[in-house]
Amino acid sequence: MAAHREEHEPTESAGTTVRAGDLDVGVIDDGDGVPLVLVHGGESDRTQFTTLRARLGTGIRAISYDQRDSGITVNPQTPYTLDVLADDLVDLLDALELHRAHLLGTSFGGAVAQHTALRHPERVASLVLVATTPSFALGSEAIDELLNMSHEDRKNAAPDFFFTPEGQAEQHTRTAPTLTARTPAQSARRHDVARQHEVRDRLREIAAPTLIVHGTADRLAPWTGAVLMEQQIPNAELRAIEGGRHGIAVEFAPTVARWVREFLEVDAT
Repeated sequence: MAAHREEHEPTESAGTTVRAGDLDVGVIDDGDGVPLVLVHGGESDRTQFTTLRARLGTGIRAISYDQRDSGITVNPQTPYTLDVLADDLVDLLDALELHRAHLLGTSFGGAVAQHTALRHPERVASLVLVATTPSFALGSEAIDELLNMSHEDRKNAAPDFFFTPEGQAEQHTRTAPTLTARTPAQSARRHDVARQHEVRDRLREIAAPTLIVHGTADRLAPWTGAVLMEQQIPNAELRAIEGGRHGIAVEFAPTVARWVREFLEVDAT
């Protein structure tokens, strides 16, 4: 499917911190309208969505935040689970005085969004699952290849995992800033949590309307997982980006943003 690509990276404010539960959470909260929480990937932080949020347009309140061991969030240096990350997201909604919100999760953020929808269905108005999977096992070989690299090697390898050849020529090194530098202990906790993700046998329990946006050539979250989610989630729609890899929310941001607006039924202005 053809889609426009973005050549220039828009700027974004650094955000602030809010007290959510027992954590000081880094947040960027922009716009007015339908609340949409943007849940970042495993190696990223709240700034991952700079390109996408710039294209979401009016009528959407776009909220991105730093998960544990990410960005400027301050959290205990102890292990945690995906259920804990789901509870953290709900604590953030409480701190922002939002009873319900739409969730858009990319990659690992999609796993967090799925667990939140399962654990706190009353707080999730809808799900947008971008380049994600119902199970770590489906892309484990490619994921382990990337996670086992040093931070510098990961930055060098990321464009091939994230962008099409055409996209790599246009994007150059734009992925690198979204790969957050972490201490070895922080990275180990994050990687351990990623390996816990397994909800294939629970997808039918997801009650929220769900939009799945996926690239057909994604190695880290294989296409088969997207098809499975569409088949198993009761109220799900799958939209494909032909040949797209893991970074479709960046490389194909205008198309993804348009689909999100249509799904949320935000009037075009």
